Amino acid sequence: MPSRSTGLAAEMEQVRTLALVGPSASGKTTLAEALLLGTGMIGTAGSVERGSTVSDHDAIERRMQHSLGASVMHLAHAGARIHFIDTPGSPDFLGQSLPALEAVETAAIVINAATGIEPLAARMMDYAAARKLDRLIIINKIDAQGVQLADLLTRIQDTFGRECLPLNLPVDGGARVVDCFFNREGDSDLGPVEAAHRALVEQVVEVDAAFVDRYLNDGDVDPAELHAPLEQALREGHLVPVCFVSARTGAGLPELLDVMVKLLPDPTEANPPAFLVGEGAQARPMKMQPDPAQHVLAHVFKVTVDPFVGRMGVFRVHQGTLARDGQLYIGSSRKPFKVGNLFMLQGKDHVPVARLLPGDIGAVAKIDDLHFDAVLHDAAEDDHVHLAPLDFPVPVHGVAVEPKRHGDEQRMWEILGKLVDEDPCLRLEHVAATNETVIYGLGELHLRVLLERLRDVYKFEVNTRPPRIAYRETITAPAEGHHRHKKQTGGAGQFGEVYLRIEPLERGAGFEFVDQVRGGTIPGQFIPAVEKGVREVLAHGAIAGYPVVDVRVVVYDGKHHSVDSKDIAFATAGRKAFIDAIRAARPIVLEPVVDIDIAAPEQAMGDITGDLSSRRGMVNGTDSEATGTVQIRGQVPLSELSGYQSRLNALTSGQGRYTMALSHYEAVPPAIQQTLTNQHQQRDDD
Repeated sequence: MPSRSTGLAAEMEQVRTLALVGPSASGKTTLAEALLLGTGMIGTAGSVERGSTVSDHDAIERRMQHSLGASVMHLAHAGARIHFIDTPGSPDFLGQSLPALEAVETAAIVINAATGIEPLAARMMDYAAARKLDRLIIINKIDAQGVQLADLLTRIQDTFGRECLPLNLPVDGGARVVDCFFNREGDSDLGPVEAAHRALVEQVVEVDAAFVDRYLNDGDVDPAELHAPLEQALREGHLVPVCFVSARTGAGLPELLDVMVKLLPDPTEANPPAFLVGEGAQARPMKMQPDPAQHVLAHVFKVTVDPFVGRMGVFRVHQGTLARDGQLYIGSSRKPFKVGNLFMLQGKDHVPVARLLPGDIGAVAKIDDLHFDAVLHDAAEDDHVHLAPLDFPVPVHGVAVEPKRHGDEQRMWEILGKLVDEDPCLRLEHVAATNETVIYGLGELHLRVLLERLRDVYKFEVNTRPPRIAYRETITAPAEGHHRHKKQTGGAGQFGEVYLRIEPLERGAGFEFVDQVRGGTIPGQFIPAVEKGVREVLAHGAIAGYPVVDVRVVVYDGKHHSVDSKDIAFATAGRKAFIDAIRAARPIVLEPVVDIDIAAPEQAMGDITGDLSSRRGMVNGTDSEATGTVQIRGQVPLSELSGYQSRLNALTSGQGRYTMALSHYEAVPPAIQQTLTNQHQQRDDD
């Protein structure tokens, strides 16, 4: 497409950006390698199996033969500079895939012709549509044995809409493809090219009344004149182009590159990103201008922290010209940093550049304050500008960790903090109720890779175990307790006697301590000691070793000795009187119950609901979606969800995901309470 401008603006209009997204085994990494080879960016194609691709450059990626992080690359074709991002295909790594959508105009959803539409492809279509990105469907592996491409195209249109129309069609069993936008002649494996051409043109002209009139009057419109309505159709989701390729044989790759240059949007033609200025409810939309002459706005969508190289931020320039040796601010920081080194990325390689324009994807390194989702700018008025936040899945799969070497707790927190900085779907937490450090991720693979990185990159060893369940204890009836503490050891003795009564409070009410002592039977200076003893039981439990909640304690009588009464005596008497009362108040153990939301293929719904019932769960509702997935909402005790992602994977062939959030606490069944009580007694005996 000829440029509409001159100078830097003309160069910017030749920039294209897209993210390769979709499920594992769809061939995204192999496709990226083939694109680099086809444009002369590399001399020999690497392979996933040999661990030699540009994209999968991490040692763990090569060992596992899977993409685990978003990898940025670039190429040149027909005068255009094309940035593209290869993303992981496992749902466990959506924290790497979703941010890539913030950096591009086009989301290219890659579908394996042999396996068809998988749930992650549908999810990425939905995510891209929600961010108002242009969408392109790439059907890869069209030469695979036994594929039915016509049936697949029909399923795509049934699932995602009739606006999914092919820009090219396979010929000779997928050995090559034929263009059907600029060309209207010939046949294909899916029928006459003329029919596909006409469907495309009719879909495009619908967005422009003037072209509709010309089409109705003349019977056709020259596709070369349809650039503006085509870009409008892409922006509005009125057209989702479909391209056929085989990354293995190269079939369709030259045509795909031409599509990127001729038909995909430049930074001025796509929907603008959702920038906001201000915080919280006061935030208001801000119109960004993809203009090289404006002040700089760039968004950091990926951060890596290397123990040798330091922190590197990967960003997309949205506005202005970002130059080497310039100065930039990070968000609301008042202290600028100097852009000493400016790069474009080619997998692990850093390619130095002098400047980057709107649309370009680049990186800066060794800037300690860089963080994910930061906005880089060079104007004071932009210090409260940020992008509308992405809707990330909630990390719920946890593992408790502790350093193998005593005294390394602080170092462990620092290293885990760096790894969490790289992935917005990791969460690090100290759980006070169980006194554990827990790292949460999206699944077992997610956490396994984190722990491998901890060991291989940072040479740090940890012990792991499932997180403890934060049980609670409470009472169900009023009761009274009494204890006299008397100790004589030859010198000054200890004496304190406490009478108290307890009663249950509403769930969630907490704890109340009431002093109703009259007549000085317990002098006022010893009441805090009594409360201290009571609170020791609150913290450590009376029957199973878990915190006691939702109880009122009323101290109403006691005795003291003018010489032997001391704080420690009344603290001991208060503690043992409280335990005595609890054991008479029909105590119970409470367990956390969570709200669970499961997304899975519809055909697995019966197995999932049956499995939840076997876990003492309850299904509250279901919603079916057009993509063939079902949302199952319910409640289940947290203790029953240990290893649940593995079970869900087995029930759904790896296609199910779930999120959970604490709902409430309720009593455990008597058999479980007896087990917990016995375990506590065993620990005390030991």
